Amino acid sequence: MDWGTELWDQFEVLERHTQWGLDLLDRYVKFVKERTEVEQAYAKQLRSLVKKYMPKRPGKDDPESKFSQQQSFVQILQEVNDFAGQRELVAESLSVHVCLELAKYSQEMKQERKMHFQEGRRAQQQLESGFKQLENSKRKFERDCREAEKAAQTAERLDQDINATKADVEKAKQQAHLRSHMAEESKNEYAAQLQRFNRDQAHFYFSQMPQIFNKLQDMDERRATHLGAGYRLLSEAELQVVPIIAKCLEGMTVAADAVDAKNDSRVLIELHKSGFARPGDVEFEDFSQPMNRVPSDSSLGTPSDGRPELRGPGRSRAKRWPFGKKNKTVVTEDFSHLPPEQQRKRLQQQLEERNRELQKEIDQREALKKMKDVYEKTPQMGDPASLEPRITETLNNIERLKLEVQKYEAWLAEAESRVLSNRGDTLGRHTRPPDPPASAPPDSSSNSNNGSQDNKESSEEPPPEEGQEAPIYTEFDEDFEEEPASPIGHCVAIYHFEGSSEGTISMAEGEDLSLMEEDKGDGWTRVRRKQGGEGYVPTSYLRVTLN
Repeated sequence: MDWGTELWDQFEVLERHTQWGLDLLDRYVKFVKERTEVEQAYAKQLRSLVKKYMPKRPGKDDPESKFSQQQSFVQILQEVNDFAGQRELVAESLSVHVCLELAKYSQEMKQERKMHFQEGRRAQQQLESGFKQLENSKRKFERDCREAEKAAQTAERLDQDINATKADVEKAKQQAHLRSHMAEESKNEYAAQLQRFNRDQAHFYFSQMPQIFNKLQDMDERRATHLGAGYRLLSEAELQVVPIIAKCLEGMTVAADAVDAKNDSRVLIELHKSGFARPGDVEFEDFSQPMNRVPSDSSLGTPSDGRPELRGPGRSRAKRWPFGKKNKTVVTEDFSHLPPEQQRKRLQQQLEERNRELQKEIDQREALKKMKDVYEKTPQMGDPASLEPRITETLNNIERLKLEVQKYEAWLAEAESRVLSNRGDTLGRHTRPPDPPASAPPDSSSNSNNGSQDNKESSEEPPPEEGQEAPIYTEFDEDFEEEPASPIGHCVAIYHFEGSSEGTISMAEGEDLSLMEEDKGDGWTRVRRKQGGEGYVPTSYLRVTLN
């Protein structure tokens, strides 16, 4: 079925339909254009979001990058960034293959449609002009027939009139003959015009307009086909990136599965373990028997002569409480300002770097020697003497790096021995902070006896080896060195606590204490006993009232 046969009389309908088809094509192009803008804006927002949450520091300088959680998060950000790139590809594909091509095709269709309808209107005008000529010839034939009939009647009347002259009768007959001849000519012209119009009309309705309508049908079908292909491109642009998007999503899943909590814990240990030995027990000093008290070098707050220690600007303790504020340290070349374990790692890194530099210099020296040999054998390639300064510089660098390697090896061996020593000391101790007691504190007499026994055992211990009196936690040099401060409140002990760690202080259940420093988030509070002595106790063991 074709338009020329079935819709031969629907010129206006076809004109409206073809215009509607082109309008639909333009609407789809506009829709795809706005769709590309949405995709581009979406991709831009995704990239901005990734940039906002991407770590600022390079991976090698960021300690957090060693944790699988951080690595997975960075991988997810990268996958989202790749996903944004795929959205940009979708927008670009739609813009090129749909917006540009269909818009260009729409312009071509509009020109073709205009040409076909102009041709159809010209054919209509020609047919209408032929019909007007037919009507004119018909009216002329009708008029000439009436005039001929009228002239014939006049001639007949004069011929029968006895009063009419022969000349009048003859004139009337000639006029009637002339009119009859004119009517005959008009008849022939009308017949010829009618035949010509019928031929033109048949050509118009059976050949000319069907061809134009069929061309319009072909144009409209091609437009619909292109529009359908444009519809398909909308999905194909998505399907092209689906494999990549699937890989992005798969990468996110892999990143999620790569989170290893146990490994992250090990990484945290490797990054921050100090290698220090844990502090030993603080020995008991029995103040109830001042005359027989045996001094202890490790006592907190009491010098060896038995008098209470007066703290001032010039007095400091040999060992520091590990949870206090850190002092500013001076960076040294052997990294002795760091804890033993961290010092060992840094020395190991420096040693590896020096070895790499040394190997590089050795390789460069070998290359220069080979080049010098070539120059000596073939002087036209270069002067061997020109390589001497570089060879000398390389030798100096090799000697310097060998000395540095020896130096770092010595420091590393010392650091490793210190780590092993501290590890052995730590394994030999089993002390831990006591849990809150469920019963009343022990009898004071038993404490005194135990304390005397502890002091006796302490006095019989061999003197410490050389180097053991050095501070264990050298980072906390500012603790306990301030001027005696005023209490900022008071507190009551809810439980009994036996201060067995470095920097702690014992207290009895129900004992009133002066609050010297609030808990800074580490679970410990600094207090002062009424009978003298300051130290840290667990915050959860206290009922605190601020001034």
